[in-house]
Amino acid sequence: MGISLDEDDLWQYVEEAHTGIVTTLTKDGWPVTLPTWFVVRDRRIWFRTPAKAKKVHRIVHDRRGSFLVESGDAWTELKAVHLRVELEVVHDPDALEAVAAALDAKYARFRAPASRLPDATKAHYRNEVVVRATPVGSPISWDNSRIRLRTAP
Repeated sequence: MGISLDEDDLWQYVEEAHTGIVTTLTKDGWPVTLPTWFVVRDRRIWFRTPAKAKKVHRIVHDRRGSFLVESGDAWTELKAVHLRVELEVVHDPDALEAVAAALDAKYARFRAPASRLPDATKAHYRNEVVVRATPVGSPISWDNSRIRLRTAP
């Protein structure tokens, strides 16, 4: 057995992950990597971000990016999926509503109540857009728990 995940296991792992790491590219080609909460719909990654975020400007300039989920502390626990993706700001109202509902269902218990947020924070997140990350090419995955270590003699 190899350490790579098959397609179904890979997507199940991604769907169950809590935080994803999305990378976008600056105009001069340098990567910017940031954490995001996300959901999976139709084997695509969806997340929200403030409309005025620099991330949105980078996506509009260059749709290439990557998305990573990972877990594990000990070497034999390390597990990850890395996807090359095309990023797109989505304007379809039905998709926006469905993604918002899915994000709320996944993360409601992790959010601070809006009533406790400072006004500046509320204003920052008031106008959000939804981004879709569509995988391109073959994913890279590994699950070191699949490695069977030899027992000591």
